[in-house]
Amino acid sequence: VYQAMRVTGAGDITESIEETLANKLPQEKISKGAAHGYSSYGNQIGLTTTFVKEIYHNGYKAKRMEVGAVVGAVKKEYVRRESPVPGDVVILLGGKTGRDGVGGATGSSKEHNETSLTKCSSEVQKGNAPVERRIQRLFRNPEVTKLIKKSNDFGAGGVSVAIGEIARGVEINLDTVPVKYLGLNGTELAISESQERMAVVVEAKDVEKFQRLVKEENLESALVAVVTEEERLVIKYKNETLVDISRDFLDTNGVRQIQDVKVVSSEIENPFLENQVMDIKEKVEKILQDMNIASQRGMVEMFDASIGRSTVLMPYGGKYQLTESEGSVQKLPTDKFTNTCSIMTYGYNPLISEYSPYLGAQYAVIESLAKIVALGGSYKKVRLSFQEYFEKLGKDSTRWGKPFAALLGGIEAQLEFEAPAIGGKDSMSGTFKDLDVPPTLISFAVTTESVKNIISSEFKEAGNKIYLVKSERLFGDLPNYKRLKENFELLENSIKSKEVISASTIKFGGIAEAVIKMSFGNKIGAKIETKENLFNLMPGDIIVESAKELDYGIFLGTTIDEKVIELNKEKFEIDSLINIWEKRYSKIYPYTAETVGEVIEKEYITKKEFKAKKLYDKPKVLITVFPGTNCEYDTKKAFERAGAEVEIYVFNNLGVEEIKESIDTLSEKIKSAQIFMIPGGFSAGDEPDGSGKFIANILQNKKIKESMEKFLENDGLVLGICNGFQALIKSGLLPYGNVDSVTKDSPTLFRNDINRHVSRVVSTKIVSNNSPWMSSFTVGETHSIPMSHGEGKFVVSEDFAKELFENGQVITQYCDENNQVTMDKNHNLNGSTYAIEGIVSKCGKILGKMGHSERYEDGLLKNIDGNKMQDIFTNGVNYFKK
Repeated sequence: VYQAMRVTGAGDITESIEETLANKLPQEKISKGAAHGYSSYGNQIGLTTTFVKEIYHNGYKAKRMEVGAVVGAVKKEYVRRESPVPGDVVILLGGKTGRDGVGGATGSSKEHNETSLTKCSSEVQKGNAPVERRIQRLFRNPEVTKLIKKSNDFGAGGVSVAIGEIARGVEINLDTVPVKYLGLNGTELAISESQERMAVVVEAKDVEKFQRLVKEENLESALVAVVTEEERLVIKYKNETLVDISRDFLDTNGVRQIQDVKVVSSEIENPFLENQVMDIKEKVEKILQDMNIASQRGMVEMFDASIGRSTVLMPYGGKYQLTESEGSVQKLPTDKFTNTCSIMTYGYNPLISEYSPYLGAQYAVIESLAKIVALGGSYKKVRLSFQEYFEKLGKDSTRWGKPFAALLGGIEAQLEFEAPAIGGKDSMSGTFKDLDVPPTLISFAVTTESVKNIISSEFKEAGNKIYLVKSERLFGDLPNYKRLKENFELLENSIKSKEVISASTIKFGGIAEAVIKMSFGNKIGAKIETKENLFNLMPGDIIVESAKELDYGIFLGTTIDEKVIELNKEKFEIDSLINIWEKRYSKIYPYTAETVGEVIEKEYITKKEFKAKKLYDKPKVLITVFPGTNCEYDTKKAFERAGAEVEIYVFNNLGVEEIKESIDTLSEKIKSAQIFMIPGGFSAGDEPDGSGKFIANILQNKKIKESMEKFLENDGLVLGICNGFQALIKSGLLPYGNVDSVTKDSPTLFRNDINRHVSRVVSTKIVSNNSPWMSSFTVGETHSIPMSHGEGKFVVSEDFAKELFENGQVITQYCDENNQVTMDKNHNLNGSTYAIEGIVSKCGKILGKMGHSERYEDGLLKNIDGNKMQDIFTNGVNYFKK
């Protein structure tokens, strides 16, 4: 899994505490808690989340919506698809089972009432992200996947479903299920949905090998079931049969039901009606503060958008990183370089859907496809996935009419575009007393494309032409499918021919919103003069920027040099509009913290040539994966590209003996390597103040310490990025060059000033070349580097900092768009003292830095300015190369 999108639904999170419904939590608290939960877990497992959107509607106060989509990829030859046969074995691997998983997913699908706040808390599962990361690693190993006939994750229903449906006949032994604690009864063991567990079917002859490979990934496994000749689900516990059900009965899916359905017209105001505006200035300010248009950047940047070395577009683009991307675009996670990427978008508008679920579903599909096209993809290759969320239906025929109408609308759109849905999920539980969620059918669209054809939304250059590609709806606001398909094809060809260089679909705020937000990224102005309604809802229509005249579309105006947007002669300063746009959620999800502190500006230039005493054809790099590490694959690619031989070693801490064995093995592997690398991640989960502590303890072990001393004496190089930097600091290897030198006055890394995880691209300036790692750089040059961390604030006293600068140990500092070293929190995201981003040891052989230099290759970060290739990896490899 290498690509994720999160779409949520809430009531107005800015409402006062007094407006909170009885027996409900405040919308702000729910929103913040949910965002923290997803981002914390997703960031730890290394899930690249490049598109995050919260949809606001009063109906979601009834019950919050939390949906999304992920994309995964595997080589076809790695997959074995076979039906289990009698004698095959079912192995449970990963996390242990506890009561926290009883009623988890099933609980989320039931109606809420006044007692839910107190009674449903036990249904919340306790995640273990480091274990999930290990499962991801395991399933990337073809030696493992080729042993698996069939697999199932532990969703709703736990063991009873995950294993119960894996074969026609299966006998489960609950006595062998690993548990978090004693005292669970048979029912709890059978239905707990505790996370981070997988059930796999393997042949009996492969069990020993499979379990060995599982253990090598620092995971536990247990034999919990066998496939039987008789087609029955049998569950046993303590020599007692708890369940014995015929597969034929299970296949009936229970009792068949018949329901009357009545579709009625809505009394909701038509959202497509012409919106006549007398005062453009007042309307512009109003829409930019609208709850579905105002900036959500403070929330979006909590999610790691660059891990995986695959991100083609960051969530916000342009020099100022302020123009929203239309969707998620990631390169496929191949071992070799590729230009193939996958595009994922979503479509849904609650205003249309509550007016007409039938139209809402159609326009959801249309919007998701329009975004694909606006990013440079083709609608003809798209596959869809629907997620539906409706009120509690009961036996009310008119309530049933809403999902029925949405179903018809969704099918109609699919048939028109010939776009099949390959999966989906539904919940019919969104009711609290007399409050219902809006009829919700979300269309997720996925396709593949060449990175070369991907474009972003921000205006690129002054003097270009702006067009509206319009579809013209039919009678009754029905979609004009013929025109839509024509427009999509024309636009696809224009993007491939490089005529159209940026595009944005029209959303809640009409033409005005699209043009204004396209201007934000590079602060390039626009002059618009049109008879078109600037504020109308027009799903499927697209605003484009073209360097040439187009023979289709409606000409709206041009991009201009001034930082001004002119809409039908009404002028707006771009910076003023940005302030209005960012105001609504700035206290709930702040963008920056207060800027405090001074900078030290001192460059250190050396003409020394760095070369190891002993040279190699292919220097060896040892990358160690500790519990919580998640950047090892990105780092491996970077070093292999530089010409190194790379080994990834997984440190096992399942028990005392495993830790001893891992220490012995690691100490020997360090001796045979030329470069020792500790990649980024979340050692000890980063909580509380956990970053790097476990790794530092390992580095301070006597055997490892002795190996490191000999390693450094033999010219070895050490690199630590992000979490690895934290480990080097906490162990004493930085800035001292040896272990056990840490004192109360030593530098440290602390929680970001903004008190949350921040994912963004920043500029860093080379201020010293006093290291083999920096040998190819010129002091003064700058790089645009992805940052993603919660504890990245470098803290050091003034005297110690001056010593580091004097020694040439400060190698990089945060800088602004004018290449000036700065404490401004828009650039120095974590508030590092004296704007320090990276340091080296006195000898220059040990480098630690916060910025993820390993996350870039050609074709990535296309909507970000600057020099994005900071190739410390080639410098390190060249130090040893013949």
